[in-house]
Amino acid sequence: MALKAAMVLAGISILLLILYGADVISSINMDGEIGVKNDGFLPLNDMQRGMGLGGPAIILPIIAFFIAIREKSKGLGGLIIISGILILVGGLAMVLTPAPEGVERNPLMLFAPAIIQIALGAIKIVKS
Repeated sequence: MALKAAMVLAGISILLLILYGADVISSINMDGEIGVKNDGFLPLNDMQRGMGLGGPAIILPIIAFFIAIREKSKGLGGLIIISGILILVGGLAMVLTPAPEGVERNPLMLFAPAIIQIALGAIKIVKS
């Protein structure tokens, strides 16, 4: 039972990250105008998107790991790693794009959750 709940939580995290990425991609202006953004398909600004989609996507795999800590499952470990990789890709995309004026980006804060999730997924796979 705990393993199924953990798998569902990790799956929800992956879906949230895919939704987050799709909304960000759809908000990019393709007309070549720099600094002008369109609204994504979700009625959220950047902060709301980060807190509503990104926050849970970071927390859910960690909760899933600890819910099923005694269970052996390479599948759960793989889902947690996939979630970490999606966060890593999003962080890389953010670092490679110019930051808006007055915004400082801390790469450690962008990559720390991804590294933690990848490590937890690897631990889960190795212990299985």
